Amino acid sequence: MLSSRRALGRHAPSLSSVRPATIRSQFTFDRKRDFSIAELDAEQKGRERVVVLGSGWGGYTFSRELSPKTHQIVIVSPRPYFVFTPLLAGTSVGTLEFRTALEPVRSFRGRGVGAEYFQGWADDVDFNKKVLTVEEAVEDPSQGRVLSDKGEESKSEKQVQQKKRETFDLPYDKLVVAVGCYTQTFNTKGVKEYAYFLKDVAHARRIRNRLLSCFEIAALPTTSVELRDQILNFVVVGGGPTGIEWSAELHDLIHEDMSRLYPELVKHVKITVYDVAPKVLGMFDEKLSKYAMKTFQRNGISIKTNHHVEELRPGTVANPDSTDAFTCYTLKLKEEGEVGVGMCVWSTGLMMNPFVESALKDRIKQDERSHAVLTNANLQIKGPDDTPIPDVYAIGDCAVLEGTAYPATAQVASQKAGWLAKRFNKGDFERQKGFQYKDLGVMAYIGNRNAILQTGGGKISGFLAWCIWRGVYLTKSMSWRNRILIPIYWSINFVFGRDISRF
Repeated sequence: MLSSRRALGRHAPSLSSVRPATIRSQFTFDRKRDFSIAELDAEQKGRERVVVLGSGWGGYTFSRELSPKTHQIVIVSPRPYFVFTPLLAGTSVGTLEFRTALEPVRSFRGRGVGAEYFQGWADDVDFNKKVLTVEEAVEDPSQGRVLSDKGEESKSEKQVQQKKRETFDLPYDKLVVAVGCYTQTFNTKGVKEYAYFLKDVAHARRIRNRLLSCFEIAALPTTSVELRDQILNFVVVGGGPTGIEWSAELHDLIHEDMSRLYPELVKHVKITVYDVAPKVLGMFDEKLSKYAMKTFQRNGISIKTNHHVEELRPGTVANPDSTDAFTCYTLKLKEEGEVGVGMCVWSTGLMMNPFVESALKDRIKQDERSHAVLTNANLQIKGPDDTPIPDVYAIGDCAVLEGTAYPATAQVASQKAGWLAKRFNKGDFERQKGFQYKDLGVMAYIGNRNAILQTGGGKISGFLAWCIWRGVYLTKSMSWRNRILIPIYWSINFVFGRDISRF
């Protein structure tokens, strides 16, 4: 059996969906599981069981759109919540609270006929018997970690691997693979260990804590001038929408809030965006991309293209062996040499999920370049012989529709999920031409209440684009709870400032 548990170890620890033993009044009571496979079978009641792997944009959207009256929906994911990723940059700097970017997967059960959920890793699958092997992941300490493209592990992770967790078999009628992808580090030395990523709420919390720590360290009378300048140098690697938006949010935090709280430090802050490409925001029109770069220059944010990162290590440039090494980091660039930084946020390409690379290897057809799962027009996974595997589908970043070059974005994943759910509900695959992507446009926040927006109908930049940017993300939020909370927090932070609590 091939294990992919360690490969999915990026998600933050969370509340258990299976109740552990609890202690009450100095006595221990073992509680049985609330839900077993036998009970799951009893609840099926003639419906097709559709097992969904993943709780991201593809898996979560699909499970919401699929009819529970005709399908028994079972979600398997190590992460018991959906993350509204466009809001992560805001949560990492206190513009929004973390809960506004989350949707609990188990909220489905509140509908009475909604999806069942198991918190676990997809470990193996038997396409012939239609059985998925799941490894429980309720309290896995490897969650919240980011693996490099070679799957290197720390000592603690190796110890976790030595202790195999319990597994169980889950039969399915149809299987939808939506396990997503992970941040590509290109095996750059030190990035996996010391960089800060922005793919989950755990990452956003870690960034916020580090960011505030940098200012507190810089404010100490024991901090030298050299260390102060290095620790207030914030670096972003990757000039895509995520890196650009986080840089913009950081700029707003510094000039709207930190300028009041640390007035003597703001003039020493530097924000730099590095990218290996000749320009940032390559998916935008040349005019909008230049507008974003000029806006960043006016805001004092440096953009350095055609730059290559060679290493990230703890310690200052002058004293890499200092006892307080993690106070500062050193970024080594091919073009500039070593640069002292307080934090390096890494936002580059995607690494294929090792469930695809290991458990599905040689049993499916994969894209030669990205190693993504190749599907036909009906989003059905293709076998090595180019024939579709019965009742097995793939959506999201881990899947590529053969013959297309759709971007690996939330928009594509959501459209695939909606289309596939509709086909399942209507059972009309034979009457359809197959999935077709409709480009609704791209947008990015660039700071100071300015944004850029590009659609088939035209291009918009500035304050109006920012209003549209906020409006779109507000309406796209999955629940009315968050649609109410998001503008409330926006209003609170506009009046009282951002939350800079460090916890």
